[in-house]
Amino acid sequence: MVKLTLYGVDASPPVRAVKLTLAALNLPYDFVNVNLAGLEQLSPEYVKKNPQHTVPTLEEDGHFIWDSHAIIAYLVSKYADSDSLYPKDLLQRAVVDQRLHFESGVVFADGLRSITKPLLFFNQKVIPKERHQAIVEIYDFVETFLKDQDYIAGNQLTIADFSLVSSIVSLEAFVGIDRAKYVRTSAWIKRLEQLPYYEESNAKGVRELLAIIKQTNFSFAS
Repeated sequence: MVKLTLYGVDASPPVRAVKLTLAALNLPYDFVNVNLAGLEQLSPEYVKKNPQHTVPTLEEDGHFIWDSHAIIAYLVSKYADSDSLYPKDLLQRAVVDQRLHFESGVVFADGLRSITKPLLFFNQKVIPKERHQAIVEIYDFVETFLKDQDYIAGNQLTIADFSLVSSIVSLEAFVGIDRAKYVRTSAWIKRLEQLPYYEESNAKGVRELLAIIKQTNFSFAS
């Protein structure tokens, strides 16, 4: 049996996306917590595993993969019994890939990281007003993507759902989702919350992140 080890922290949305995928595939793995506050990710040992010193990092029999999108696509491609989570049909896969790139380039980069990095690592308590608007625009896009379909890339669960839900629910630490306005988004989140592994793989980490953010006493610039 191949041994899998995941390095990361539960509060990290990308780490949680990998945890959701591992759980969906029913793959056993060891989890190694990386002390980001203590800069453990910059240690020579960790940098040797992942030169970008990010989380998550997946170890498989001495081989290392980082970036959550690369990891979850790899896991499904190698270990899934079917292609439902990452379709082989090229058009369907293109839609999944687009959503993954949207999460990486827009939701995480423009939304989460642009706020959390200065807030948590540089002690900047006032968040620029445009970051609030960026989150609202993200919610608008997600609501549009979900028109006439149950999941983010169609009518079946895919790794795009795992990637996006981990970040979307984390954005609520800064701007709550208007349930009346974003009806489809709210229903999508509730649908994913029904997954038997959702609580352990995502919800627990979301609560940890929200608690960390709350302690910063941040505010948005007027």
